Amino acid sequence: METWEALILGIVQGLTEFLPVSSSGHLLLSKEILGIENNGGTTFEVLVHAATVLSTLTVFRNDIVKLFAGLFEFKYNSETEYILKIVVSMLPVMIVGLFFKEEVEALFGEGPVLVGSMLVLTAVLLLFSHFAPKGKKPISYGNAFVIGLAQACAVLPGLSRSGSTISTGLLLGNNKNDIARFSFLMVLVPILGEAFLDLLDGNFSPAASGIATFPLIIGFIGAYISGLFACKLMIKLVSQVKLYWFAIYCAVIGIAAIVYSIV
Repeated sequence: METWEALILGIVQGLTEFLPVSSSGHLLLSKEILGIENNGGTTFEVLVHAATVLSTLTVFRNDIVKLFAGLFEFKYNSETEYILKIVVSMLPVMIVGLFFKEEVEALFGEGPVLVGSMLVLTAVLLLFSHFAPKGKKPISYGNAFVIGLAQACAVLPGLSRSGSTISTGLLLGNNKNDIARFSFLMVLVPILGEAFLDLLDGNFSPAASGIATFPLIIGFIGAYISGLFACKLMIKLVSQVKLYWFAIYCAVIGIAAIVYSIV
């Protein structure tokens, strides 16, 4: 992988991790267009995902500090309740990760048709959430579990995680500002957990990846900086409930990917 390719892929990952357009789908399509083969394990993917986690930690650093401060008061307060809801939201994706990891990984070899189809499904979800009545309900434990189910479904390449979770929360009638914050915080542990499992399995190996150190660093930096921008932008867009433009974008890119694969 060349340095400029790593930079492009890093920027794509950072932007699409938070914008409702599917980071996994865009990475696959970008590699297809650039002619990059997945012969280096998951080292690059682990690094750029770690960069987006760092972006989230940076943007929500005050929220995270407040949550842990409340947790270590060792009583049932609003912070403890919020963390428990995040734990509940993690259960579906944890089950998928533990018992269906190989099946999910196999889907990433299905090519642009599956990615395109899931992008079109993302567009449908975003449109539904745009026209749904605007709710003000706080996120309940039941809502957290349903949003977690949406996150688990979003392991499919092309189905946007942020698009699925935010759309689901809006369709459930949750407050638009609350659901954006919850959507970004709930993904931290699953991503870190997946990276940890890759480390244990030996899938993360810069030396064996065939990618030089400098491109890996550039990809990480590109993903982190673009992730900061996209995270802040997405919070603003959700508060204004302006997701329909992304629905149009996902539909266009999804149909284009399907046509590209067929012809």
